[in-house]
Amino acid sequence: MSATAAARKRGKPASGAGAGAGAGAGKRRRKADSAGDRGKSKGGGKMNEEISSDSESESLAPRRTEEEEEEELEETAQEKKLRLAKLYLEQLKQQEEEKAEAREFEEDQVAGRLKEDVLEQRGRLQKSVAKEIQAPAPTDIRMLRGHQLSITCLVITPDDSAIFSAAKDCTIIKWSVESGRKLHVIPRAKKGAEGQPPGHSSHILCMAISSDGKYLASGDRSKLILIWEAQSCRHLYTFTGHRDAVSGLAFRRGTYQLYSTSHDRSVKVWNVAENSYVETLFGHQDAVAALDALSRECCVTAGGRDGTVRVWKIPEESQLVFYGHQGSIDSIQLINEEHMVSGADDGSVALWGLSKKRPLALQREAHGLRGEPGLEQPFWVSSVAALLNTDLVATGSHSSSVRLWQCGEGFRRLDLLCDIPLVGFINSLKFSSTGDFLVAGVGQEHSLKNSFQHFL
Repeated sequence: MSATAAARKRGKPASGAGAGAGAGAGKRRRKADSAGDRGKSKGGGKMNEEISSDSESESLAPRRTEEEEEEELEETAQEKKLRLAKLYLEQLKQQEEEKAEAREFEEDQVAGRLKEDVLEQRGRLQKSVAKEIQAPAPTDIRMLRGHQLSITCLVITPDDSAIFSAAKDCTIIKWSVESGRKLHVIPRAKKGAEGQPPGHSSHILCMAISSDGKYLASGDRSKLILIWEAQSCRHLYTFTGHRDAVSGLAFRRGTYQLYSTSHDRSVKVWNVAENSYVETLFGHQDAVAALDALSRECCVTAGGRDGTVRVWKIPEESQLVFYGHQGSIDSIQLINEEHMVSGADDGSVALWGLSKKRPLALQREAHGLRGEPGLEQPFWVSSVAALLNTDLVATGSHSSSVRLWQCGEGFRRLDLLCDIPLVGFINSLKFSSTGDFLVAGVGQEHSLKNSFQHFL
């Protein structure tokens, strides 16, 4: 209906154009024919010209046949199809542009992630988060009580949903981060008793959890390493082989390879998935105090009173020895694949690069001094923690506070950010994987009231 109306409207001006041309030709002929006829009235001549012009234009203008109108209708339909086709092509073009933008965004995201992975593997990834940190308000600190003796170690599940704490009372408690309630308690096992649930019968000194949250490992003073299913807290295996207290445990990220260290001065490698022992490495000259590992097939240890930090290259069965602290090195943690932080009983905190045998930065008296004037001694650093691949570090002591630090450019400086008031002996510190909270294991010597605190 609309196409027909449009065709008819276009036909009307076409007739008008033909009439105009006919009128001009009629005027030229009248001037030639009436050159000697001067007696006629002007008004009558004008009327005759108009009549002659109209009649002549009608004779000159071609009449539109039904075939021509049908042809014009067909052309209009073609035009409509062409217009719709152009519109469809424009829509397709727009969709393709949007898809290209989405692909470009995804490629940028993937490229960014790959770049981060490469930097992480090379140990050069350092996200700047410390400048955004503020000390928590008192209302942001939760205290969770459950152990009867001093807490010795903590681990957080990879999804940050639960916390495992272990203590000198030989128990392990699994806590809900969201509610703060106990999810499971692994009780103390009595020595020599048969038919009782498996557990530790001596002080638990260390724990580790696999990067997928499947396995939990715990080590005690009785030289034992117990392997648990982290979800259900069901006992799976017991590893024996150390000749003294097990003081450090760490899973290699992305695998079920477990590293352990002990006061027997050795480092052992285990395959938890296959319930098997792999090998033993020696090198420390005194009881080893702590151990950590990331993705590479190597681990780092704090050598206690032998005053060394060591990097163990497992495939080569070799080690690198680092010196820098003046006292016993009691805690260590990797910041990324190429840098680590350690704390010692001389009150110092050190930042290390794996390519240099001396500290990149050494913060002495990190928690201040104690004692009478003239007889001051530094508060020893009992625990350290690092938020993976960032510039944020935490240290603990018995100086009534946890301290947060920012690593300077190139890990060559430590700047104090803030103090978090906390009374007690801080035996363990752990950041959540997202950095949303920090957990401190706190114990009071010779006291039955012990707790660990969760900083939101």
